[in-house]
Amino acid sequence: MGAEMNASMDAASRGGEAAFPQHVTVILAVLMVTLVIVTVLGNALVIYAFKVDRSLRRQSNYFLLNLAISDFLVGAFCIPFYIPYILTGRWMLGRGLCKLWLVMDYLLCTASVFNIVLISYDRFMSVTRAVSYRARQGMTNSAMVKMAAVWVLAFLLYGPAILFWEWVVGRSNVPSGECFAEFYYTWYFLLSASTLEFFSPFISVTFFNLSIYLSIRRRNRERAQRAPGPRSPPRQQVAVGVPSSLLCSSTPVPERDAISADTKSALAQTAAPEGSPVRSSQNLRLSRDKKIAKSLAIIVCVFGVCWAPYTLLMIIRAACSGRCVERHWYEVTFWLLWLNSAINPFLYPLCHSSFRRAFAKILCPKRVAVQDLGDAHCCH
Repeated sequence: MGAEMNASMDAASRGGEAAFPQHVTVILAVLMVTLVIVTVLGNALVIYAFKVDRSLRRQSNYFLLNLAISDFLVGAFCIPFYIPYILTGRWMLGRGLCKLWLVMDYLLCTASVFNIVLISYDRFMSVTRAVSYRARQGMTNSAMVKMAAVWVLAFLLYGPAILFWEWVVGRSNVPSGECFAEFYYTWYFLLSASTLEFFSPFISVTFFNLSIYLSIRRRNRERAQRAPGPRSPPRQQVAVGVPSSLLCSSTPVPERDAISADTKSALAQTAAPEGSPVRSSQNLRLSRDKKIAKSLAIIVCVFGVCWAPYTLLMIIRAACSGRCVERHWYEVTFWLLWLNSAINPFLYPLCHSSFRRAFAKILCPKRVAVQDLGDAHCCH
């Protein structure tokens, strides 16, 4: 009964706080609609590129597609339904649609997190098990199973609790005109779920990306140590080196067919005649290591910044029944989760060279056609 009273008090205070001045309401509405547009268009571009460009249909890219689908639905379904709720302070779409919205919101946000973990794991395997990983790139069935597992696990984490909590406890804690999960103030459930939804994924993503960086750095050092001299054959350098394309792409570059610009430059330095400065090659490797470390750090930090504040405040808020955390701070952290869905298309597929080429063909087809024509004339 105490929890129900606290929920009602919080609902009443929330309704009062939601009565924004008109100019504030307009500004918030513009910002929210902008977030919806960026999230929907960014992720729709990833999905469309995957559909029209068959070269993207590799096992590793399916995980990027799965992430884009979950983030697209966040922008197309979850945020639009929440905008009138936060601006008016009242849920006016009925109890059934409230349940559906809650299930979808928790499902999609959780699926987005699990997809990020899967992408990081895939990149980890591409670096640490490169040979066997390349051999499995055509096995899309395995990717489909992992993609389906993400959605099943994401639903099981919160879905049953959202649908059946009030039946188990025998009452509902959600007042009329409000829409939040029945376990909103059950801190021990939220702590357990958050361990699986944020803390464990964050540790995993950090571990995978740190391992990727350390592995690439170690291989670069081995390449430098094994280099027999200025006339060493380029083939040997490629075999022991790691192309910088692993920085963003989860697909290892075949040794003969595609060598990154950085690797070519490094090979040119090591194969230079006597008297060329060796230090320039070392500086190149150092610069590449720093670039890799920076990009991987961005991936981990963006994930942490978008999810950690909400997770911590959610648990604290539940433990003190909403009395120790101001509502506006909680709302800010809540929107950070959705901001992550708008950032992901730029953070993952856009730093993938194959996706960048596909985006260029979609957005600037004439320019790409002219460039291809020019390349053809150069070749002839």
